[in-house]
Amino acid sequence: MTGENFATTGQLLGTVVAVQANFYRVHLDQQDGEMREMGKQDSHLPYPPLLLCTRRTRLKKIGQQVMVGDRVVVEEPDWAGGRGAIADVLPRQSELDRPAIANVNQILLVFAVADPPLEPYQLSKFLIKAESTGLDVLLCLNKSDLISPQEQQQVSDRLLGWGYQPIFISVKDGINTDQASRYLSDKITVIAGPSGVGKSSLINTLIDSAKLRVGEVSGKLARGRHTTRHIELFELPSGGMLADTPGFNQPDMDCMPEELIHYFPEARKRLAVASCRFSDCLHRDEPECAVRGDWERYEHYLEFLDAAIAHQTHLHQQADPESTMKLKSKGKGQSQYEPKLESKKYRRISRKTQLQDLQELYRDEE
Repeated sequence: MTGENFATTGQLLGTVVAVQANFYRVHLDQQDGEMREMGKQDSHLPYPPLLLCTRRTRLKKIGQQVMVGDRVVVEEPDWAGGRGAIADVLPRQSELDRPAIANVNQILLVFAVADPPLEPYQLSKFLIKAESTGLDVLLCLNKSDLISPQEQQQVSDRLLGWGYQPIFISVKDGINTDQASRYLSDKITVIAGPSGVGKSSLINTLIDSAKLRVGEVSGKLARGRHTTRHIELFELPSGGMLADTPGFNQPDMDCMPEELIHYFPEARKRLAVASCRFSDCLHRDEPECAVRGDWERYEHYLEFLDAAIAHQTHLHQQADPESTMKLKSKGKGQSQYEPKLESKKYRRISRKTQLQDLQELYRDEE
């Protein structure tokens, strides 16, 4: 998390923890003993140091985006005003688009085992999206106090079959939250999952200074209300940072169809010991397929595959100006492709155009 200190490089290094309009909150690396003594003697020198920074014009001109999680070089610190300027962005180790965050090491996927009830299809979709990032995935199941030990064992056995060893926690009762915290030390972790499962409550438990708003679960829909509005990194007491991201109900299935199967650990296990007859096998009805068979999430795979193919088809049609299809939302997260109306065929002709047409007609008659 920390880089070379100020005394060694002559530069102030830090991590962008939040983006607000055109301003960036940068948490500076903890400096050496000399800098700490300066902080104790000078009340204007913050410790731990946190500066609100702008981006140098040079970075704007070269199109250098600054993201949450970026390691940056800060110049001209104004300790009294708590301001500074980002002069450079260090190379990224990883980068996510949704959420837009850099240098992430792992994803902490949080679900509830009750209130709202655990939905295998929804969980599977989040797991696939998390696997598609190429990062390590840690599965945490909250509200374990609401189910019996027997039910907990059943859920655990089922997820082991999927290839995951979940951590059962209860933020409310403080069960196993310290165990979850140990997995987060010295790493940048993105916490994700549907609304209402206790993500903000977990962050508040792990980090006293976070003080995130917590929403109630809607009784009508058994879903949580969105309480997170922007991406922000919070420093963990044991080292490392945790990123809270805006809640969303269903992640998009925007991966390539041929890549999808590799995001299922149970399918990867099959492909490790056998191979399909065809190199471009999509594992549906192809002969001599090593994947197709009796495993629980195979039906999930087929549905996700259809969605991935539809997404790629839509992208190709968007790139084709002669495309005659469009994707139309039907509500409740459903969508389908429908034929487009002929361009401008049903658009009312403006009076100006009508007048121009009449003038041309008169000219022709003369």
